[in-house]
Amino acid sequence: LAWRGLKGQIPEDFPYTVRLVSQILESNGSSSMATVCAGTLALMDAGVPMKAPVSGIAMGLIKNPGEEKYAVLSDILGDEDHLGDMDFKTTGTPKGLTATQMDIKCDGLSFEILEKALMQAKAGREHILKCMMETISEPRAEMKPQVPRIIQIEIPKEFIGAVIGPGGKIIQQMQEDTGATITIDEVDGVGKVQISAPNKDAIDAALGKIKSIVAIPEVGEVYEGTVRSIMPYGCFVEIMPGKDGLLHISEIDWKRLETVEEAGIKEGDKIKVKLMEIDPKTGKYKLSHRILLPKPEGYVERERRPRGERGDRGERRPRREGGERRDGRREHREPKDFNDSLDHNNDI
Repeated sequence: LAWRGLKGQIPEDFPYTVRLVSQILESNGSSSMATVCAGTLALMDAGVPMKAPVSGIAMGLIKNPGEEKYAVLSDILGDEDHLGDMDFKTTGTPKGLTATQMDIKCDGLSFEILEKALMQAKAGREHILKCMMETISEPRAEMKPQVPRIIQIEIPKEFIGAVIGPGGKIIQQMQEDTGATITIDEVDGVGKVQISAPNKDAIDAALGKIKSIVAIPEVGEVYEGTVRSIMPYGCFVEIMPGKDGLLHISEIDWKRLETVEEAGIKEGDKIKVKLMEIDPKTGKYKLSHRILLPKPEGYVERERRPRGERGDRGERRPRREGGERRDGRREHREPKDFNDSLDHNNDI
């Protein structure tokens, strides 16, 4: 009865298996209703996000056969249960009942008696619930320190492989780095990821790694990246796991740099960058560090020459007929189609 009364108030997506123990040391009343009330307090104290708190009460009945006179008793004692005609237990939240159980010793109950018992029980539960709320009025925002941590998130189906990695390499490395246990299942076209760990720090670390894999970089966002390689024209910065962008030498600082090394940047360094653009064709990321720095007073941006203006390169001399070069040797050309290929081979 206590299990039925409480279970419906635990969210369906709550990832824990819960074991609730009630130790009744002495009883002159309903131990099951005591378990419901104490169980609610224990669950909220542990940090279980209950939908609503539950209280319970046992109702009794004293009625002589053949007489219309009767008495409905609230919160019956042991003697009233033994000598009375009814043991009627109800559990519920402020919104309604969650479980009921009834034992009767008389031939039956009239609607009038049942209605009175239900309304009297409702008033009793509300009074008990008010006293409970004086101790703890809502679930703790965080699980208690001794509670093992389990969280469950959903990721798009297409990212499942990226989180697992080739041969499970990525997910195994995440578990080794964080101390968390990570499992992934595909359910109804989405990835259900469950992370469990002995403490909050491990959970947060694993969650952060997974979110960084499934996250999509956004133009305008600032990222703390890691320099992965240095080239003469700039350096490549990893802004998310597996997502590198080019930090061009002209975007490192407001002053002109001849080499990346002039800025004191080396592989493995952490650097803040802003994602300026994502190439719509290639998907490449264009990054900037200088945009995050104060612009020097009086700074004037240099005009960039359009790509088409490369100076006068002179008139090209036409090639001779047959693809012949100026030195007389025949120029190799790729066949245009299969038949052309056959003719070309026959010529050879």
